[in-house]
Amino acid sequence: MIDEKLLAYFEGFLTEKRKTLFKTILENRTRHFTVVLEDIYQAHNASAVVRTCDIFGVQDIHTIENKYNNTVSRHVAKGSQKWLNQFRYKADGDNTKTCLNILKEKGYQIIATTPHNNSCLLQDFDISKKSAFVFGVEAEGVSDYVMENADGFLKIPMVGFTESLNISVAAAIILQDVTTKLRNSNIAWQLSAKEKEILYFEWVKKTIKNVDKIEEHYHQNI
Repeated sequence: MIDEKLLAYFEGFLTEKRKTLFKTILENRTRHFTVVLEDIYQAHNASAVVRTCDIFGVQDIHTIENKYNNTVSRHVAKGSQKWLNQFRYKADGDNTKTCLNILKEKGYQIIATTPHNNSCLLQDFDISKKSAFVFGVEAEGVSDYVMENADGFLKIPMVGFTESLNISVAAAIILQDVTTKLRNSNIAWQLSAKEKEILYFEWVKKTIKNVDKIEEHYHQNI
């Protein structure tokens, strides 16, 4: 439950331009699609995907850390990580299983991105279902567990000698395509009013320097 009075107090520290920007961006955010990064060990690749999610309005990103820790480079991400909800799975040896189970419980179909089997071509992908796009470790691709438990497979058509794209490039191509189609469809892809309210409150707080002290001052004087 959002404290409306506290939110109004915080808003006093923001310009009208900033508040309008937040509300405009929230209108273009979605949880219809989400991204899963499985054991991405190169920080610049993971960071570039985070930045891509922000650019194309994908609010949530899930990182699985079985072998490698996922790190974000501020230089590459350009601050985009600040505005996304990131979920990390690294507590035990079944991190991939845990992540996929949680996503399936939320109604997502698991889509493994791979060029090496009879995958659906990007232009033929059905955008109507909630989908979690899984991108695997550099060179090796997604794990056997993902391949065995995926609900579908997706690939970008390629006609050259090279069989695969860099993960960050592949994510950008896929997300640009599916989110463009989504916004031109009749699918209810936007966040709910409650989700937008929660995110707006979080973004406002993240914008204010020394927000904890400001909030403490607020509570002392009400």
